[in-house]
Amino acid sequence: MNITDHKLEKVADPFGILEGDRYEYHLFAAVDEDDDLYSAEGFYIRVLYVVTETEKKIAGLFLHNRADDSVLDFELEDDEIELVQEYCDIHLNA
Repeated sequence: MNITDHKLEKVADPFGILEGDRYEYHLFAAVDEDDDLYSAEGFYIRVLYVVTETEKKIAGLFLHNRADDSVLDFELEDDEIELVQEYCDIHLNA
């Protein structure tokens, strides 16, 4: 899997009850044609990302079909989740 682009948005907490800051990433990725995630339409990964004083972590991760925005019933492998975590860390303040 290769992450090719992203969108990043800070999620507002109007009530101030959540610890830290919340962000939502849309990571656009490409995979080989023989990968289970491959489709002609493509997919993106929606990542809910939490940043507190002591940690940065993925709070939620969802795969979506780019054509109709439907949620895909797939899970990323551990090394792919690690790649997503690293990507979010690097691009948070870029």
